[in-house]
Formats: sequence, structure tokens, C-alpha cells
Amino acid sequence: MEAHQAPPSLGVSRFISKVEEVLNDWKLIGNSLGKPLEKGIFTSGTWEEKSDEISFADFKFSVTHHYLVQESSDKEGKDEVPEDVIPQSMQDLLCMNNDFPPRAHCLVRWYGLREFVVIAPAANNDAVLSESKCNLLLSSVSIALGNTGCQVPLFVQIHHKWRRMYVGECQGPGVRTDFEMVHLRKVPNQYTHLSGLLDIFKSKIGCPLTPLPPVNIAIRFTYVLQDWQQYFWPQQPPDIDALVGGEVGGLEFGKLPFGACEDPISELHLATTWPHLTEGIIVDNDVYSDLDPMQAPHWSVRVRKADNPQCLLEIADITHALSKLTEPAPVPIHKLSVSNMVHTAKKKIRKHRGVEESPLNNDVLNTILLFLFPDAASEKPLDGTSSTDSNNPPLDSEEYSLYNQFKSAPSDSLTYKLALCLCMINFYHGGLKGVAHLWQEFVLEMRFRWENNFLIPGLASGPPDLRCCLLHQKLQMLNCCIERKKTRDEGRKTSPSDNVTNTYSGDAGKSGDQLGSDNLRETDKDKGEVGKSWDSWSDSEEEFFECLSDTEELKGNGQESGKKGGPKEMASLKPEGRLHQHGKLTLLHNGEPLYIPVTQEPAPMTEDLLEEQSEVLAKLGTSAEGAHLRARMQSACLLSDMESFKAANPGCFLEDFVRWYSPRDYIEEEVVDEKGNMVLKGELSARMKIPSNMWVEAWETAKPIPARRQRRLFDDTREAEKVLHYLAVQKPADLARHLLPCVIHAAVLKVKEEESLENISSVKKIIKQIISHSSKVLHFPNPEDKKLEEIIHQITNVEAIIARARSLKAKFGTEKCEQEEEKEDLERFVSCLLDQPEVLVVGAGRGHAGRIIHKLFVNAQRAATMTPAEEELKRMGPPEEKRQNLAADFPPPAGRELILRTAVPRPAPYSRALPQRMYSVLTKEDFRLAGAFSSDTSFF
Repeated sequence: MEAHQAPPSLGVSRFISKVEEVLNDWKLIGNSLGKPLEKGIFTSGTWEEKSDEISFADFKFSVTHHYLVQESSDKEGKDEVPEDVIPQSMQDLLCMNNDFPPRAHCLVRWYGLREFVVIAPAANNDAVLSESKCNLLLSSVSIALGNTGCQVPLFVQIHHKWRRMYVGECQGPGVRTDFEMVHLRKVPNQYTHLSGLLDIFKSKIGCPLTPLPPVNIAIRFTYVLQDWQQYFWPQQPPDIDALVGGEVGGLEFGKLPFGACEDPISELHLATTWPHLTEGIIVDNDVYSDLDPMQAPHWSVRVRKADNPQCLLEIADITHALSKLTEPAPVPIHKLSVSNMVHTAKKKIRKHRGVEESPLNNDVLNTILLFLFPDAASEKPLDGTSSTDSNNPPLDSEEYSLYNQFKSAPSDSLTYKLALCLCMINFYHGGLKGVAHLWQEFVLEMRFRWENNFLIPGLASGPPDLRCCLLHQKLQMLNCCIERKKTRDEGRKTSPSDNVTNTYSGDAGKSGDQLGSDNLRETDKDKGEVGKSWDSWSDSEEEFFECLSDTEELKGNGQESGKKGGPKEMASLKPEGRLHQHGKLTLLHNGEPLYIPVTQEPAPMTEDLLEEQSEVLAKLGTSAEGAHLRARMQSACLLSDMESFKAANPGCFLEDFVRWYSPRDYIEEEVVDEKGNMVLKGELSARMKIPSNMWVEAWETAKPIPARRQRRLFDDTREAEKVLHYLAVQKPADLARHLLPCVIHAAVLKVKEEESLENISSVKKIIKQIISHSSKVLHFPNPEDKKLEEIIHQITNVEAIIARARSLKAKFGTEKCEQEEEKEDLERFVSCLLDQPEVLVVGAGRGHAGRIIHKLFVNAQRAATMTPAEEELKRMGPPEEKRQNLAADFPPPAGRELILRTAVPRPAPYSRALPQRMYSVLTKEDFRLAGAFSSDTSFF
């Protein structure tokens, strides 16, 4: 800014040329008249801006072009613009359609402009403070506007940015508008009313005409309501002590609490507007005022929302716990493992011998455990048939797809309930230690159920669902182990001697007797190629090919023959382990019916086991030896099925097995035999004929052993112990990671449920966005904390919006309306208050909503004047004045805004009549005048 000192013209001319260059680049040259401004377009329309950076010596400025996006007028109309027409911005000064816009740039509110350019210091802490520098900038701007012919107003921001002080200029053919501003902390008394402001306006215009043209006036008074004395906030904080009784004032295990503990609406702003007044119609001076808010023709309302209201949906606290547990801390996290936590609790109990030392008292703990394990309340534990599989949501329901998208767990599952309980415990009952205590009890319950063959309730039967979170998969794996163990133990009791009809762990349930031949082939084929291609790989290699021989009969019963597959030796064996006949298929060589064998089910796998197995197989490499070993490791299930098939079908060949197991690998075609008849001839596919392929090797190795005497493909004892160990070593931080998807799932379902009661369209859109965002984030194995916090922040925002809707409905009494039409109008009004920055009150103070707002202010005024009433009576003058003051329905206006407009010739009587405008705003701590004064420069 010191560039004007040496030499003064060089820095200024460079600055002017840079301004001109920017204006030319943005094509802000000449006059382009737009359409007349529609009412409310400043708020509803789209504003855009362009920015560039220039410098005055070493002082950097940002140049920003703000403009309202409008349909550009056609070129023909543009050519017809008269040369002497005043610029669009000057015409906008007199437009009355968009006074006091609720949401716009300050210059738009003060001057009513649709387009302008601002030059401001680039750095926030920079400021143009001296008067000489301000004048230098303004004169530079004036020269740039004159050189380019730009008719868009150009402002320069001066003083500190918080003051929002601007000076500017707009030039047209023979006309100029100067934009000036005054900003004061203290208001001179003569400028607190309309008459004083009119005096300033007239003196500033300096119109030479004796009968001054009438001044158009627009006035807005804003009243603020902060006191909601008569409407207490209905949402009470939960009563924690009443937990054991079941529901806790909105808190219940299995349900997340919802709502705000404080009123989420802090203030109501009522703007009373007189849009079209002329001088002389009303009186407003320091003695008397006609401006009664009840008589104002326009009322509009906006609400101020409480900043971050405390809400009961304490998912945010889970985020706090998550960050607290996972960030590096002086206290070693490994000491927070369940076993260490319980060990510490036991030491305390032994030391003090007091029941209260336990993080969770027995009543709370028993309530939670009964909620998680409802079968514990009955004398007879639930068996497998009464699992909650039937209660799961249908596959096509939205809720089902939601847990699938979030990778959480079904909403009626044990994992989901556990997540909610731990969430409640963390916030309401003992925090971290309470979580560790409950988790220890949960792990003990899991071991008890494993050892006593009690199925875990709240889990779908079948293998682990890889669409769910890992903890849910682990619990499902444990349930599979319990089911296998239970079936095996029951089989030993009911069938001590081996017989042919004995079946293995539920295979009969999968294959019905009435299945057709084609369906069965496809089912078994899929089972062989997909479901049975993996197996537990952690044991020694020999386990895959060495079978348990637990009877003397098996030792001498054609094992060598079985290896070679000789039909004569095999045919002499006694068939074992048959499930049922396979339609009309017969063995190719002896014509005996082909029987489907009882087979072992493939080992269920959780996603971490699958990942480990994939890594091991990948490490074997691509060498021939590695590929061969990989094939053998994957063929354990195939080998087991071949042995079962040989035991059920003595005298069979590999072709017979392929016809059942993988029908597509047995190709049949019609050929003409020696006698000339058309007969079907079959052969193995090309891949089956490859020498030393996996199928041939396995078939030659397989012995005729029924499934019940084979080594178990799935060692339920080992897998159960692995799961129990995995659960026992989980730290609270790990638990939070595992269960956070379930908590987010529960929170989304909760806000959806609450929104359905309020029916807020904007909230519906936000919930869809949350679901979309969450499904992307939660599908990654270890989502970032920041992204999780974003999701949680979105959910708490939705909760706050719903709480605000309920607060407004309570204040406006929508449920108390007897007339249906009035109720609908009020609900629509409340809905608009949530979505729009400002809402027009239909009927102003005489409408239904206006009467309610008036009553709110009256009650607040009565509450405010009730206590000091006697002192006020002593201080006040005559009785009539006392009554008038006490009966005031509204407080003093928090803000007074006035717009004065006229069109007068300046500077001479024979000059063109040009628009003049002055905006004034008066608040408790602020007074601002923003004037736009036009003058004719043709002869001056």
C-alpha cells in the first residue's frame, strides 16, 4: 500500500490495469439489462461467485464477482438497449420485491443488488485503515470503471473485516452512483426513529426541488422471544435408578434412547414488516410511534436452533469411547483385557468383601443376561428347532438389506442386542469396567453353553453368514460346533451299534426323498464344486488321506481292493451309509441302483479363517509341486465324499461318482451299436481324462468308508475352543470396533422409526444419504475413525432435527387444534420453519399462527415483568402510563431496519431524476447506514 510514494503513478497504474484486466476477463463490460427481479429471488435463486487475486505493490487483494444466476436475455433485446439507459444496478436500487432477504450477502441486503464486484485484502488479518489509502483505492476503481465501461458496481472493503465496511462506485452513461457507509457502536438519539433518519436522507440528497418528491419507506422491526416459561421441554432425562423395573423413562435395554435433554429451539425471531409506506402517512419520532407490530401487514418468523443440544441417542459417546480406547494412552491398553479386568475386580472383592465393588450390580447384570438369553428363564433350554431363525426379517425386507449393507447383524440377533447393551452399560453403568464385566459374563455363558450342549439363542442356524460382522460370524461358528457336538452325543446314546440307516448330522434334512433326479444332480454338483472345495488345512497332510479304522471289520474288508477300484472285490462289500436311491440311475458296470451316500457337511468358515486359508494357499507358489499340494489340501472334502460313495455303492467306478457329483463332467451322446440301434454312450469330460488329475488320484486313494467312521472334516471341539479363546482375549477397544456397525445400524433404525412419526421430508433424504454413506464405509475391514465420526455426526443431526420438530409442535400446539384445516396449516408452518430460513405468517398477527406467536410473547412479557412489578410501579408516572407499560405485549425491538428510496435530480434541478437509497439498521450494540446516492455527470 506504500506504492504511491515513489513513484506514485507507477504502482497505481499497474493496479488499475490489473483491475481492468480482471473485468475484461470476466466480460463485465457494457450494459446488459436482465429481467425484472421476481419476489424472493434473492433467497430462492442461485448465487455464484468468481475470484481472482491482484496486488498493489506487495499488498495482495482478492477480487470477487458475486452474481445471481439468471436466464440471459437474447441478443436482439441486448442490441435494443438505449445508450442513455441507466445501469441495471441503479434500477435495482428502487426495486421493492426483495427487501430484507433472510439469507444473502450483506451488500445484497443493504443495496438490493443482483451483481457486484468486491476488492478486499486477501489475508484475513490485513486491513485498509488509513483514509488516504481508502481514497487511493476508490479513485483507482473509478478510473478502471471509466476505462472499461463496466456498469457493475465495484466495492472496496476497508477497515477490519469484522466491521463489514465497504465503499464503492457504479458508473453508467452520464451517471454515477456512490456507495457510502457509516458504522457506529453507539447510536445518536436523533437517529433511533424514522423522522431523524429522514432528515439525514434528505440532507444527503440535497435535492434543489422545493416540493421534494415523496420518499418510499420500508420498515422491519425484529422481536426476539427467548423465554419459554409456559412450555417446559417435554423430554426428561432418563431415571437410571429405575432400570431394574424394565423401562427407564425412555431408556430400555434393547432400545436406544432418543430425543434432546434440553430445548433444541433457543429463540424465536418475529419480523414485523411495513413494506410500502410513504412519508407523512405514519409518525415515528422520539415521542410517539404508529408502528404497532400487531398492525404490521407482514409477519415472518425464523427460529434459532440451540448449538449442539444434548441428545439421548448416545451413539456419540460410543465415538468418544472408540477414540479414547484406540488412541495411544499412558495406561497400557493390554491391561484392559477382559481377563485382567475381571482379575482386578476379583482382587477388590476379596479385599473388601463387598458386593458393591463389582462394576455391575447383580440386578442390572441379571436383567441384561435375561434380555440376551431369554431361554435361561425357562426350565427347559431352547433346542435347535426353536432358534430365532424363523424370527429373522424376510429376505426382501428393507431391514434385512440394511444389516447386509452395514455388515452388522440382524436386528433380532444376539450380537445386535449385545451391542445395544454394551452401549448402555458404557454410558450409564460403570463405563469401561462395566463393559468388561458384562463381556466376561457373556464369555462365561458361551463356554457354559458349549460344554452343556445348549444352543445360543438369537442366531440363525447354518454356517456363518459372511455378510455380517466378524463377531456375529464367530458366535454362529460356535453354534455350529454346539449343534454338531449335540447331534454326535445324542447319536451315541440312541444308536450305540453301527447300522446302515444311521445318518450324519443333519444331511437328511437337506435332501428330501421327493427330489427329482435333475434337481438333485444340480444340488449335489454345486455342493461338490463350491461348498465342498475347502477344508480345515491346519492339520498334517496325512489327515486328508488316512481314515480312522475303528472296527476290525474295516481292516480286512477290501481296503486294497477299494484303492484299485476293482468291481468284483468292491461288489462283495456290504453297502453302508446309504441315504436314498438316486432316481432311476444305475451303476454302469453291474446295473445296481445308484444310491446317494450320507456325507459329511463341509466345514463352516468365518471370514478371518477364509482369509488365513487363502494366504496359506497363496504362499505355496505357482510351482508344479506347490500346485499339486494346493490341490491335495483342497480335496479333503472330495475324498470324504468319494469314500462315502464307495461305501454306499460297492462295485462303482469313477464314472458313477461323476454322474452324481458333477453331472456336467459326464458327457452322453447317441451312437449306433453293432445291431444298428441308437443307444446312449457316455464318457468322462476332457478335464477328467487328464493324466494324474486330482479326481483320479483321489478316487484311487479313497477307501470304502461310510461318513460316520471317517475322520471329521470339521473338528467342532477344536474350532469351538478357538472361538472361545478369541472371545476371551477381546479388549474393550476391539469390542467397540466389532460392534460399532451394529450400533450405527440400531441408530439408523431408531431415527427411521422416529421420523415416521413426524413425517419430515428433508429428514427422509438425509437418512437415505446416511445409509448410502454407511454402507460404503462399513464394508471396509477397518474403517477410519474420522469417517465413522462423520456418520455418527449425521445421525445426531437427524436426531436434533426431529427434536426441533417436536419442540415446535409442542410450542405451537398442533395436537390441540380442534379444526382439521387449522391443524394442517400449523403443521405445514412448523415444517417450513425447519427447512426454510424465514417463513411468512399467513394473516400476520390476525392469523391462527400469528395469534399463537402473539400469545407466546405476551406470556413471556408477563413472566419478565412479574417479579419487579412493585418497583416498576413506584418508578413510573401516572396510572395510565403504568397500565400501558405493563400491558406491552412485545419487548423493545431487537433490530430496527429501514429502507428509504426516492428518485430525484442531482446535482441540479434540470438533471435526470436518478435513484437514491439509504438502508439503516439499529440493534442494541450496532448502528449502520448504507447509502447509494446517484448523480448526473453529463454536465458536471
